[in-house]
Amino acid sequence: MVRALPNADVEAARQTLYPVISRSPSFAHRLCNGTFSRFGREAPMLVIVGMVLVTAFVFGGFIIAGGHIMVIVEAAAIELFIIGGGALGAFVVGNSMKTVKASIAGILALLKPPAFQRADYIELLKLLYELLMKARKDGLMAIEEHVENPSSSAIFQKYPKVLNDHHLLDFITDALRLIIGGNLAPHELEALLDTELETHHHEAMEPSHAIQTAADGLPTFRIVPAVLGIVKVMSIFGDAPPAVLGAKVASALVGTFLGILMGYGYIGPMAAAMGARAHQDSKPFEMVKMTLVATLRGYPPPVAIEFARKLLFADMRPSFADLEAELKATK
Repeated sequence: MVRALPNADVEAARQTLYPVISRSPSFAHRLCNGTFSRFGREAPMLVIVGMVLVTAFVFGGFIIAGGHIMVIVEAAAIELFIIGGGALGAFVVGNSMKTVKASIAGILALLKPPAFQRADYIELLKLLYELLMKARKDGLMAIEEHVENPSSSAIFQKYPKVLNDHHLLDFITDALRLIIGGNLAPHELEALLDTELETHHHEAMEPSHAIQTAADGLPTFRIVPAVLGIVKVMSIFGDAPPAVLGAKVASALVGTFLGILMGYGYIGPMAAAMGARAHQDSKPFEMVKMTLVATLRGYPPPVAIEFARKLLFADMRPSFADLEAELKATK
């Protein structure tokens, strides 16, 4: 049974929970000015902070309102076993092993910074600029050896971030091979690269969609332990005292609460974060496409690079002057 806490205990709970936010005056400022930006190095901190806030406010509000937290604690283990186990089984049934592994990797990746930071985008732009300038001065055949053997290329070796990203490296070299030997019109290259990017994006978004589907199912799975709890209550209805029946009903309702909380408070937001990370990870590929298509349309390398710079989000985009200085320093 849920029993109200004495006023003194309620006040003590308030004093315990409120300082989490009120004693951190810099929190709101940091949240607004981008210190916890999902696109920066603080992305793992943002995920952790969000989950802590969900937990603190949901359970803290329950305690402040006079709820007895032990009712939830005592029932949580078996309820989570039923709900979580059922959702996990459905997740495995509905997805390939490749998607399951990618989903686990995607969740763990949220605890790390994004693969590309501002300096890495500048490195990518400098690589493209150096390759295109060499092709402009010495002809396309001058970069063929660099494209065919990037690991031994003096140009690529100056940019280890790109050289070590095999997916991005293959995308760059494959596109340059088409330009060198394919005699493609700009719209043909653009259509081909768009198709490849669409395939890449679809594959990158599969883990996010799979986790979101699981999150959508959790509020439904909450019905299972609730019904099982009611079945258990009805089986002892004539023999058990009202206090015992009330405790059993409360336990059954805990499963309903946990299913909704897990779906909308934890798993759903995690799927959204995975989707945002997938969109961000596709940005280098979009920049390569933009640069090469602009080059094929006849724009000089500095202008083609500027087109790519415009694709970056504001917190990752170098200023025109900063990028120009970096490109001038490229030898």
